[in-house]
Amino acid sequence: MTEHTAPTRPTAVENTTLARRTLGVPALVFLIIAASAPLTVLAGGATASFAVTAEIGVPVGYLLLGVILVFFALGYGRMSTYVQNAGAFYAYVTAGLGTRIGIGSSFLALVTYNAMQVGLYGVFGFTASSIVNDLFGLEVAWWICALVGWVIVGALGVNRIDLSAKVLAVIVLLEFLVVIVVSVLSLSTSPEGISAAPLQLENWFNGSLGAILAFGIAAFMGFESGAIYSEEAKNPERSVARATYIAVSIIAVFYAFSAWAFAVGIGPSQIVAQSQEWGPDLLFIFLDGHLPALLVNLAAVLFMTSIIAAMVAFHNAAARYFFSLGRARVLPQILGRTGASNGAPVAGSLTQSVIGVVFILIFAVAGVGSDFGPLFPVMTMFPWLTNAAGFGLVLLLCLTSVAIMRYFNRDPQQHPLFVRTIAPLISAVGLGIIAVLIMFNFDVMIDSDGFSPLVVVLPGVIVGAGILGLIWGEYLRTRRPELYASVSGADIG
Repeated sequence: MTEHTAPTRPTAVENTTLARRTLGVPALVFLIIAASAPLTVLAGGATASFAVTAEIGVPVGYLLLGVILVFFALGYGRMSTYVQNAGAFYAYVTAGLGTRIGIGSSFLALVTYNAMQVGLYGVFGFTASSIVNDLFGLEVAWWICALVGWVIVGALGVNRIDLSAKVLAVIVLLEFLVVIVVSVLSLSTSPEGISAAPLQLENWFNGSLGAILAFGIAAFMGFESGAIYSEEAKNPERSVARATYIAVSIIAVFYAFSAWAFAVGIGPSQIVAQSQEWGPDLLFIFLDGHLPALLVNLAAVLFMTSIIAAMVAFHNAAARYFFSLGRARVLPQILGRTGASNGAPVAGSLTQSVIGVVFILIFAVAGVGSDFGPLFPVMTMFPWLTNAAGFGLVLLLCLTSVAIMRYFNRDPQQHPLFVRTIAPLISAVGLGIIAVLIMFNFDVMIDSDGFSPLVVVLPGVIVGAGILGLIWGEYLRTRRPELYASVSGADIG
């Protein structure tokens, strides 16, 4: 698809082209890290991992996952120099494994990103409602707060991507500042002294390692999103790969360090019990004992904005998948339309927003009279959808690793052995193991007492989306062969 160069270019072309060359490496890094939400990971993800696994070796899990994903990123980053497309997974799998499997992966990716984005409305609504109650004494239903967040996310989604990048950059920098303050306070407090206990072998290399990795992978959700913005990046042949390497390294090291420091600050012998008792509130209870109330409230507000940042990042990713598939006519062509003035994937963004509001309203009605009370969205909507999305991400990463191997080995002389085979093979095996671990620990991840149909239904929806995509791809191959043949052409390259 050609770049807009003259005011007389037909409107149909203008409206199917994303804004070009608007994102540099720093902007891409902020967009990637925003999806991981540093403050949300420490307050919610790390404490949940400590609580559920009942192990203090959670920090090592982030490092192990980081190593696996670095191997993935080596091939993934190199792939971005050959394929630039807003539907990154879909484009890469199509290039490596063929159109039908590529379409299957596109459906899998769509459901995965939408599930993660929509699930975050649950925790955002609960958090915002709690903050409003604490600061102003007003009781506002979680779903009303979720709708406010929905409006903010939707407004940013239909604007230029560099606006989202600027907003997210401010939020992410403030998140890092809060997490650094927490880490410094933790190490200076250290009621049991500075301890390496969370890093010791017996505290992670045991029967709980699977659960540690299964929970930890959610912290990296979105690290791969740099490639989604390749059509809007400056010098995408280099910037996407660099941003991905930087983001993975920062996420792995920073999250491991902050989780270790927080465990030291609470006390290695107490972190599991305290996390089980207080959950995400543990971080703010800790801060309340060391900082003025104003700063603690500010940290709570930043926790809320960090969730908004993640929602915006996943909204943008889902919108670009809709756009890419609409442009390729795999889905209705209207989804491939962009704003004439800003190059934003407006149709895809609006579609994602519609999905979001539908699920907010469904869970709002379902939660009426629930025994969970105000906790309903964080006990249902959030863990159900986001853990299903985490499973979908691992499947996508594993499939993409195989596609990268296949693509590069068609012309082995042009690619180093380590990048074309060894690194993606290690990542495929590692990610495959993590997918199995998630399946075996899914009941724990959704806090189910005994067997629950959701243990089968939620992962089944993710896998089913991929199978539906394969069926749709076969339909296109037999009934619309000209469209099927075009999918692996200019829309992928």
